[in-house]
Amino acid sequence: MTVSAHAVSPDAAPAVACTGLVVRFGATTALDAVDLVVHPGELVAVTGHSGAGKSTLLSVVAGIVTPDAGDVLVGGRPVAGVAEAVEAGVALIPQGNGLAAMLTARENVLVPLLARGVAPEDAPARAAAALDSVGLGEVFSHLVEELSGGQQQRVAVARALALDCLVLLADEPTSELDHTNREVVLRRLRARASQGAAVVMATHDPEAAAAADRVVHLDDGALTTP
Repeated sequence: MTVSAHAVSPDAAPAVACTGLVVRFGATTALDAVDLVVHPGELVAVTGHSGAGKSTLLSVVAGIVTPDAGDVLVGGRPVAGVAEAVEAGVALIPQGNGLAAMLTARENVLVPLLARGVAPEDAPARAAAALDSVGLGEVFSHLVEELSGGQQQRVAVARALALDCLVLLADEPTSELDHTNREVVLRRLRARASQGAAVVMATHDPEAAAAADRVVHLDDGALTTP
């Protein structure tokens, strides 16, 4: 793997600041007093076994899950719902892609751009560039249901990259990919961090974790540094 990490200035104001996050699902504590700070330009990998709370943490930052306790700030702004997360500049690559099967790859990238207020005359070029960047320029007109699992995953990555947001959350972004396309996606995530975004990646993939500036570990909802 040739993706390289880089140092991030500790003086930079946080892009993401999670303080005392607690999430319970019935008798199960998914997050247990989690504190996490991520700076602009930083790529952070969140590791842990299945069910450790990785997806829950990303969902809280994305405003999808409301914590039972604790706070999330994105760019210094409180986030307590999806609308606030979007307004603060959060984009999510969800586990399972979350694509619209009956739309084309291009449409899956284009529609969120228009929904976030990108000018109609600018959005098509941004969608095409994002798809090209993950090696999907030749299938942009194909319906999602015609694409392989790995291609679908790269469409989901392109959709988030095109939004050019302050915070990019990626939930297992390499899980369906072969080695070559894993490198492509990790390079694109690294590039977004190099452009100033805070990138938080939940992953089981040791190669993906090795590409991060910093790795934190969730163990039954408690966050540690390996």
